[in-house]
Amino acid sequence: MKMFDSHVHSLFSGDSEMDLNIACNTSIEKGLAGIAFTDHLDIDYPNFDVNFLIDFEKYSNMMDELKSQFFSRLQVLKGIEVGIQPHVTEKTDEVIKKYDFDFVIASIHVIGGIDPYYGEYFKGNPDKKTAFSRYLSEILYSVENFDNFDVIGHIGYIRRYCNYDDKSLKYDDYCDVLDSILKGVIKKGKGIEVNTSGYRTLGTPIPDLDIIKRYRELGGEIITTGSDAHAPEHIAYNFSTIKKALSDIGFNYIAHFENRKPLFEKIT
Repeated sequence: MKMFDSHVHSLFSGDSEMDLNIACNTSIEKGLAGIAFTDHLDIDYPNFDVNFLIDFEKYSNMMDELKSQFFSRLQVLKGIEVGIQPHVTEKTDEVIKKYDFDFVIASIHVIGGIDPYYGEYFKGNPDKKTAFSRYLSEILYSVENFDNFDVIGHIGYIRRYCNYDDKSLKYDDYCDVLDSILKGVIKKGKGIEVNTSGYRTLGTPIPDLDIIKRYRELGGEIITTGSDAHAPEHIAYNFSTIKKALSDIGFNYIAHFENRKPLFEKIT
């Protein structure tokens, strides 16, 4: 089957230095049919460095050049990963509408003005249940109050950075809010991504397989695969593993997006 890595960051993101041509050539070497660059838009990110702002005019033009340059060898898709906070939805929507993106990931990186990447978030929450529940509530808010996205990104992002001995985010522990998130996604005709970055440090994808299974049970069909790569060696990370896992759960297709429309590749 044709596999697409639908979550890759380049030097346009403040947290990545990956060269665009190297990313494309690495994708070809790894047998991918396509790659979606999904560099960051996080409006009002805490302690924001203006140097992290993307010149989206330049970004869009560069993506168009790459599409032409690699046309016969790799499908290059123009994506964006937007960080949602309640007060930035309108400004975020304006940026998305201004450019011809193929794909939009909506993610939660900031909770109450703090990114869990920095340890202060966990110091301010008395226990894991509270910390994780606040995070999931922010995802639910984004699903209910923001429409201009295609998939919800890495449900379980918070697991990467927590300091708990047990870093799991299991469906049974947060079933009510997770059901609300997943049902909301399905009702809007949107999807979720399975992010394989979790395999690098947590031993499982993000979200974990039990949440993905529940999404399927509820009728979810749109699911994308993304490595969240910030370096070439992580592109398509553990894709063979996740392909089998999705098939075992009951998915027959994996999606990627072109012109904001899902296209489905049959799992073989």
